[in-house]
Amino acid sequence: MPQPGFDVLVIGAGPAGSAAAITAARGGLRVALLDKAAFPREKLCGGGVTARAHAYARDVFGDLPEALFHVSRAVRFSSGGQTLGQLDPAPPIYMTMRLGFDAELRARAIAAGAVDLCGQRLVDCAPEAGRVTLAGGESLTAPLVIGADGVHSGVARALFGRAQDVASIGFALEAEVPGGPGPVTDLDLTALPWGYGWDFPKPQGRTLGIGGIAVQDKDLRPRFHDWLRARGVDPASVKIKGHHLPSGASRAVPGRGAVLLAGDAAGLVDPITGEGIAWAILSGRLAAEAAAEALRAGAPRSALARYQARMEPIRAELSRARFLAQVVYHPLLQPRLLRALAGSDHLQRRYLALLAGEMDYADLGLRRMAGVVWRVLRGHGARSP
Repeated sequence: MPQPGFDVLVIGAGPAGSAAAITAARGGLRVALLDKAAFPREKLCGGGVTARAHAYARDVFGDLPEALFHVSRAVRFSSGGQTLGQLDPAPPIYMTMRLGFDAELRARAIAAGAVDLCGQRLVDCAPEAGRVTLAGGESLTAPLVIGADGVHSGVARALFGRAQDVASIGFALEAEVPGGPGPVTDLDLTALPWGYGWDFPKPQGRTLGIGGIAVQDKDLRPRFHDWLRARGVDPASVKIKGHHLPSGASRAVPGRGAVLLAGDAAGLVDPITGEGIAWAILSGRLAAEAAAEALRAGAPRSALARYQARMEPIRAELSRARFLAQVVYHPLLQPRLLRALAGSDHLQRRYLALLAGEMDYADLGLRRMAGVVWRVLRGHGARSP
């Protein structure tokens, strides 16, 4: 039987879903928060909460416990085993384990009034009808649905037939190495032809991983084994896990009518910095605000237009990032860019300023950069036999 009384069904209780749920609940809406997992639960993720993401989390959820984080203030840029540059001090990166981080955000959404329906699998998802059915047979309805259910979003599949574009989806491998945290955050910019590697210090050890475009970066597991060995880690001594992730191909239309997509379900990950948590939290909040506004207007199906208007700055930022990614990973240009990065403290600081939210891609002057790239490519073609 249907359970009446909800204004919004939020599907997915990660950072995007919890941000949507807490914002909607504080706005006076009756919110159901659903997730197939019971919390706390593991989440494959590097767990680097940038200063931008930390600020968004504080704005939405309030101050978070310091014990959740190991604050890293030193960053090394590397290429294979070679150090390209190191900044110390650098803008802070709040290293965390998603097991505790996500559980804390979800708990705050529940405390704000969202109804906890996590730990129950959906057997039917009809978002455009505003209806889902739980494995126990219970049916939930609401005039608005927010899909924040990750890279393999069932809500997105129900709307569009597939969750992500298989040509652009990313894939990553990770391993947790117990022990004390390392002294620096290491970003290996050439771990993969169309990706990068990370060695993140954590409160109880390190998270090591590599990730890139799934169709471009082949033979990922043997590459990861070699990459681990180069860092003194025996692959046989750690548990290696893999997961898909968006890689910057965000949806031009993040939903349909009264159904909105947020976070990874909307493809909101920066293909250069890997930033996803910040955009998840912000998009979740914006989706809830659009939903509340649409309900107050008595027009639930106007939610998408209201959401898109709020999301335009994020969409534009990720569009610029996608353009720049084609430059950064271009086989002709990448060696030149790495040499430039190695010789420029200014470029290194600008990269970290992007991560920290101190600047955006628009501040880089991408139109001017496009002209430079064209001249480089044209010059290379002229020299080719």
